[in-house]
Amino acid sequence: MMGQVAALQALVISALLVWSSYGKLVGPLVGARARRTALKRFVGEDRAEPAFRAVGAVELLLAASLLLPPVWKVESLAAIALSVGFLGYLTYTRIAAPDSSCGCAGSAMAPVTWRSFGRAGLLLVAAAGASMADTGWAMSLPGATAIAVVAVEVMLFVALSAELDRYWLLPLRRLKVRLTHPLANTASYGVPLATSEHQLLRSSAYRAVNALLRSGIRDHWDEGDWRFISYTASYDDREATAVFAVPRLRYEPDEVRVAIVDDESGETLYRPTLLPVPA
Repeated sequence: MMGQVAALQALVISALLVWSSYGKLVGPLVGARARRTALKRFVGEDRAEPAFRAVGAVELLLAASLLLPPVWKVESLAAIALSVGFLGYLTYTRIAAPDSSCGCAGSAMAPVTWRSFGRAGLLLVAAAGASMADTGWAMSLPGATAIAVVAVEVMLFVALSAELDRYWLLPLRRLKVRLTHPLANTASYGVPLATSEHQLLRSSAYRAVNALLRSGIRDHWDEGDWRFISYTASYDDREATAVFAVPRLRYEPDEVRVAIVDDESGETLYRPTLLPVPA
């Protein structure tokens, strides 16, 4: 059974590395993500994006090689080296640039926390396990026990990945909010700004542009069922304002919308979807 688990580690590591490389290689905001990481301080602002993309390319190449026979021993040793490198980078970030984004996986921005170290440590354990495999993952049919062990391992990776919170942790928190009625027994019918901010911070719209924001809440106003909240932002080195439309009387983070507007020209620089029309 342990041999089957070891052989399956190549699949687990490959999946994690493909996901990790995605945010470093795909999308219009790769440069902004790179500049929010400690790479900006480590290699310089001009080299941050190329270094960020290079790491993503290495991850993708290693992920592909782990899926192909027959030299899984060499590939698993490379995964061990990469895991050790991740731990070193996280340590450097935590000490030298604690406010920087991890830039570890996916396209979401997340700070370096104990979960980041836990995930990198688990990746190291998985790579060490893969190095002890005596056969490739495609050369034997795993039993139910081996599949169950790997499933638990995958769930640990998910639990340690802050970038995936929106898929399982945030829905649970949203359910809790709905069940506990956070606006019950308030002194008036006015919705506190903190409540709107709480909803905003848990929205996909906020996560999409978080790397571009340069201030806390700058202004806010209500129009009908919507509360508009603005932040100072930067888009392609242009001074801009990010405006969010947040449902005012209901908790629906998925309905939050955002637009980034150039401060000088008034041009809309970024708007994933149209802002809702106030009632």
